[in-house]
Amino acid sequence: MTFVKTKLLVERMPSGEMVEVRLKGAEPLANVPRSLAELGHQIISTVREDGEGADGIHRLLVRKK
Repeated sequence: MTFVKTKLLVERMPSGEMVEVRLKGAEPLANVPRSLAELGHQIISTVREDGEGADGIHRLLVRKK
């Protein structure tokens, strides 16, 4: 579900615009960046938030193609 919401958000953005998405858990962290990259979008960074474990909240920065 996280990917679907993120994909819809990115589709509404103009080309070249960037968005930061917060991901929680191992599955969204693995799937969302991979799926967005497969659609041609650029993954700028994935950073774990302070105080979070490996499966905690991460910030994903994406640039729309």
